[in-house]
Amino acid sequence: MRVTANWRLRTRTIELGRRTLVLGVVNITPDSFSDSGQFFSADAAVAHGLKLIEEGADLLDLGAESTRPGSRAGGADPLVSADEEQTRLLPVLEGILMALPDAVLSVDTYKADTARAALKAGAEIINDVSGFTWDPAIAHVCAEYGAGVVLSHTRGRPDEWRTQAQLDPDALIKMVSDGLAASLAAAQRAGVAAEAIVLDPGYGFGKRLDENYALLARQEELLALGRPLMAGLSRKSFLGHTLAPLFGGSDAPVGLRENASLAAMTAAILHGASIVRVHAVRPAAEAARIADAVLSA
Repeated sequence: MRVTANWRLRTRTIELGRRTLVLGVVNITPDSFSDSGQFFSADAAVAHGLKLIEEGADLLDLGAESTRPGSRAGGADPLVSADEEQTRLLPVLEGILMALPDAVLSVDTYKADTARAALKAGAEIINDVSGFTWDPAIAHVCAEYGAGVVLSHTRGRPDEWRTQAQLDPDALIKMVSDGLAASLAAAQRAGVAAEAIVLDPGYGFGKRLDENYALLARQEELLALGRPLMAGLSRKSFLGHTLAPLFGGSDAPVGLRENASLAAMTAAILHGASIVRVHAVRPAAEAARIADAVLSA
């Protein structure tokens, strides 16, 4: 069973665990693996975010730098500077809040300067895929603003993910659990309240293909860390790889991974996830209702 808890955000508190919350993704990048940059312009991104809320998104996650495998995100010389990231991000954040002042917005960034600018502009949550490891100053920014945070487990940096050694399931679970525990401790040392923290196993982030299934099958073990879980499985490459026999031996293209994404998402809910991060909101919201009914029964 999943954790039932109150998630303390910058200006409000959200209950987690009674039903699955759907976090809709808005990629404000020209090189996103999932949507090929179709929401790169501010107007298109704002319209897309508002559409996701209409379709049932409880929260939105705005990201302005791609962290797909092979990218230079998180390194000493990232392709997207903090200034460029904010130039892309802030008009979209402000535009959505102008249209829907009560919208709950998360910002997908590992940069302290971007986190500060986003929280000043009205973001409630910082979603750091590095778990406060790529720019440790971000933890102090989140504490200063009282932000809600999502701390993900990441093994190495994106340009290293495809070359990581394969781990057996026990070693994998220990690595993820230990990494999340370290991020949780770092956040609390910086002054982030435990009630503000959600943990993310980091599917695809340094996990090799089938390792993701071992992690998903044992995801519930991570609840021992005492915080609710978010799962982001939508359109990940390991799903496309699994579907290859149905696509003539080639990995299923990103646009044809939606059914697989729903299957993986449902498994994540049944294994303890309180929040799911998705690209296609309406089908995810419907599937989550069914998974919640199973849990309630």
